[in-house]
Amino acid sequence: MIRQSPDNQIEDAFPSLARVPYHVGIIMDGNGRWATERGLIRYIGHRAGVDNIRPVLEASVEFGIKVLTIYAFSTENWSRPIEEVSGLMRLLGTALRNRLQELHENGVQIRHSGRLTGINEELQKQILHAIDYTKHNDTIILNVAFNYGGRGEILDATRQIIKDGIDPDSLSEETFSRYLYTEGLPDPDLIIRTGGDWRMSNFLIWQAVYAEYYSTPTYWPNFDRAELFKALNEYNRRDRRFGGVPDAE
Repeated sequence: MIRQSPDNQIEDAFPSLARVPYHVGIIMDGNGRWATERGLIRYIGHRAGVDNIRPVLEASVEFGIKVLTIYAFSTENWSRPIEEVSGLMRLLGTALRNRLQELHENGVQIRHSGRLTGINEELQKQILHAIDYTKHNDTIILNVAFNYGGRGEILDATRQIIKDGIDPDSLSEETFSRYLYTEGLPDPDLIIRTGGDWRMSNFLIWQAVYAEYYSTPTYWPNFDRAELFKALNEYNRRDRRFGGVPDAE
């Protein structure tokens, strides 16, 4: 599945990039609208969205991205019709059963960001098995934000810090970050949102404070290698100052 050309060079006439973000987060939006515009039920759009993870993951490896976090199911998504929620759960379970071995053989490390509570027991076991089975892989980290909410993540971290008796006066941002679901991962450099909207939707709200943001009207099932390159190319145009000023000023 994961193709890397010699010396990690990008093929197919894509120009080289001066900077490649180490960690990219993607809000995979537009699956339902993609289906509706084709006269299909929303489930078909979600299935197409799951199928699209593979080529985007493959392209991420080719471009040199080391961590890809995908927003697959938010805590707010529980409010959707029960048939749609059940379908999303089945899709994740099917993807883990059918693709885990291939992902492992290609060096993909799977991580999960979010709460396991509320997810059915069998799917919880599949998620934990995938994490353990791939934990030593190092081609790319695929961090799946499933049953995830940024505010809930901060609350969960705060509750655990209190339980652990951390002295409030000694609490630093670095210590707090170690209590987040993304413990051990660097903050994202780039957040991509498909589907045309301009909001974070409770995604990585602590971690993405200095991430560059890119929105495209392309629906997630149509977001391909060329679309990913457009986002990375735009990232290269950004002047990342992290609150400072350019040297010229």
